[in-house]
Amino acid sequence: MEKELLQSLIGSWEGTCRTWFEPGKLADESRISGRISPVLDGFFFRHEYESSLQGKPRHGEELIAFNSVTKRFQVSWVDDFHMNYAIMFSEGEATERGFFVLGKYDVAPGTPPWGWRTVYEVIDRDHLIITAYNI
Repeated sequence: MEKELLQSLIGSWEGTCRTWFEPGKLADESRISGRISPVLDGFFFRHEYESSLQGKPRHGEELIAFNSVTKRFQVSWVDDFHMNYAIMFSEGEATERGFFVLGKYDVAPGTPPWGWRTVYEVIDRDHLIITAYNI
């Protein structure tokens, strides 16, 4: 079932990226596009995307897998905004219509890492909602 879920994500997509840096105050709304493709015979899935944030281009990439030993989804994520200096590893579980993963990233030396949650929700064959936020 998990492999079928990940396979259902394959393809190109486009949508709207909304960014808030504080509650109730929309900081940016930009077009975003990407593609999800199988890697190594479909054992992994590469998610590449491009958009802009406050007029500056941004790009990112995730490698997504389902670990059949731990029965958990795993994601490694790099981008040129949050993670332009490291790789964030996240892990999580299936949901009713997709899966979520939790990770953390460093913001500054001597500062505790910030938590990050990403939710992948498959609405139907043609609609995927990806929601990512600090926790």
